[in-house]
Amino acid sequence: MKTIKYSLSLGLLLSLASCADDQIVDFKTEKPESIAQYEYLNAYDALKTYIDRSASPDFKLGIALSANDFLKGEVVRTMAISNFDEMTAGNAMKYASCVANDGAMDFGSVEKFVSAAKADGLTIYGHTLAWHAQQNNKYLNGLIAPIPLPVDPNASNKFLHIAVPEAGANPWDREIYYDLAEPLVVGKEYVISMKAKATSAVDYNFWPGIIDGDTQYLPSFSADNKWEETSITFTANIPINRLRFCFGTFQGELCFDDVTLSSVDDENLIEGGTFDTEDLSRWTRPSWMSSYSYEIGKEGTDNAGFCLTMTNTEKKDNNWGAQVWYQFAVPLTEGKAYTFTAKAKATEAYNCTIFTQSSSGGAQGYPGGFNIGTEWTDVSLTFTPGHGQVDKFTFNIGDFVGTIYIDNVVFSDGTSNIYATDFENQSIEGWTRGNGCNHALSAEGEGYASNQTSIELTPEEKKDTLTWAMNNWVEGMMKATGGYVTAWDVVNEAISGGGNDEGFYTLQSASNVSAEDAKNNFYWQDYLGNVDYVRIVVAAARKYYAENGGTAPLKLFVNDYNLESWWDGNKKAQSLVHWIKKWEADGVTKIDGIGTQMHVSYMLKEEDQKAQEDAIVKMFQILAESGKLIKISELDMGIVDKAFGTALKTEDVTFEQHLKMAEFYRFIISKYFEIIPAAQQYGITQWCATDAPSDSGWRGGEPVGLWDSNYSRKHTYAGFADGLAGK
Repeated sequence: MKTIKYSLSLGLLLSLASCADDQIVDFKTEKPESIAQYEYLNAYDALKTYIDRSASPDFKLGIALSANDFLKGEVVRTMAISNFDEMTAGNAMKYASCVANDGAMDFGSVEKFVSAAKADGLTIYGHTLAWHAQQNNKYLNGLIAPIPLPVDPNASNKFLHIAVPEAGANPWDREIYYDLAEPLVVGKEYVISMKAKATSAVDYNFWPGIIDGDTQYLPSFSADNKWEETSITFTANIPINRLRFCFGTFQGELCFDDVTLSSVDDENLIEGGTFDTEDLSRWTRPSWMSSYSYEIGKEGTDNAGFCLTMTNTEKKDNNWGAQVWYQFAVPLTEGKAYTFTAKAKATEAYNCTIFTQSSSGGAQGYPGGFNIGTEWTDVSLTFTPGHGQVDKFTFNIGDFVGTIYIDNVVFSDGTSNIYATDFENQSIEGWTRGNGCNHALSAEGEGYASNQTSIELTPEEKKDTLTWAMNNWVEGMMKATGGYVTAWDVVNEAISGGGNDEGFYTLQSASNVSAEDAKNNFYWQDYLGNVDYVRIVVAAARKYYAENGGTAPLKLFVNDYNLESWWDGNKKAQSLVHWIKKWEADGVTKIDGIGTQMHVSYMLKEEDQKAQEDAIVKMFQILAESGKLIKISELDMGIVDKAFGTALKTEDVTFEQHLKMAEFYRFIISKYFEIIPAAQQYGITQWCATDAPSDSGWRGGEPVGLWDSNYSRKHTYAGFADGLAGK
């Protein structure tokens, strides 16, 4: 228990005595008011002693702490053990704290925290299994990134092309620089890599440094007459901001492509290193080195292989005067719809008409046609055989003179492909030139060259991948906690503050938050689905808890903030209850409880404070009616000036205002016990033990604690205790 001490200074006593001459002066001293105002706190006991365990036998009083602070012991550990039943780790059990950029998981801190809590007889409330914030975005976005396609050696490629007409005497006689946007961090390890080739074998120096300053001399790169990848790993000894490539003794052509520079935890620091944007703004050569040139180089052609070519040299009186058809091995089904798709181009724009025919008779149908331009484009046609044994799909090109190119042909019946080819084997089996036609038909090397460098995963593939990632994460956490943690925020902050889902708020999504939030967060529900998101996490939690030593009943909570919002009539609380019903509608998914965060502030404007208190009462009523366990999961309190939104700092709060905050704590806690039935009372967790330092990322400089920064009790301690005691 804290004791408030007070005394007069030695200097003050001496100065008073010197005024007395040889007389004894009778004087009295009063305790300073600031001390006297706090003395009553000494009479309070530890917080958890005020809980009526007979009335609320399952209630847990919790505190949120940094796992590292608790593991250090000393005053933090003593405070937690003396006053609370349970702890919530601030960040140690969140995804970004445990999952590295490559997906490797490290639960060392979690395991130490669990071990220490066991030893001290404290339970742990798990925070949190699924959330959109504090995720490893780099890893997760990488899992669902487009899959790079293999580079086609015949496809067009852009690169940095350096032409050196004559060699110099020294490496530094010919140099090219790349200037970085920001200098490298001294002492940090980096990897620079590139693809390179040259007209003859060459070793070229890599001497990065500071513009107009020091140089760090590193090993050489090498290149030969074919593209090869080469790299150098180095530690920056100086704040490098210029990359220097020195090739002064070389004569010929030197080519760079796919230049990257990164550290373990950095993105690529080279902008435009593929050169496909043709941006050379960061690449420069010294002005005095005019004896070589550099530019964007190109190689290859648009030829991506082979295609069907149909060449007609003589214009006929009608389009059917020259025909090419594909004959199906089995006649098509009458009345069934079929689709033809392909890539096509022609030496001149042309509207190509199509017949469907029978090998045993004449034309059986005229489904239409499609326009073919002079550049590769998609063409398609859906047709339904009307009668007879249709087994031919016929191109009519008699009124066209020139060449038509067809590639990536697919005939489909809607469920499977009847025929598909890209002509890469140069086979034109099944394709026939019409009788009496004088046009050429062959598979030639003018095929469609796609500019696509990667394949986007389908929504189904992304969902499958991220379902695996979520299961992998939950399994790892459940192994680390070994069944000791029996209650979790299974999903955190899922509900948005807007939108419309059957009259309630929608879930948070990258589509309904700020651009900054969309950039910094990872919204699992955008990929797993609004309903399946929670079902997947709940199923994983129950499965891997049981498989890793969990024997006590597992309690899974959905946790959210602003459930006490008075400005929208507690719509967020109502929306959360609505969504829980949707998630549980499969009859399998079970959510045990609701966590209401309650990061509140006392409002000095009386009407605002009254509205807030009324909304808190209504929130508890809504949550009680849900039938779920109810936990105040992250309770802390600031104080707001009459100008709504202006938070007061700790040093500016008066004695009277501290008492108002204490009374508000008492109100919240007493209403919890009054409105929430005992069977639904999981507990209350205080989020801030002490007032926040001015540099804190959470409510910095605000009076949010039950203790001050020296762990002396505050008036809010009394209000909190009185609420627990039912006063």
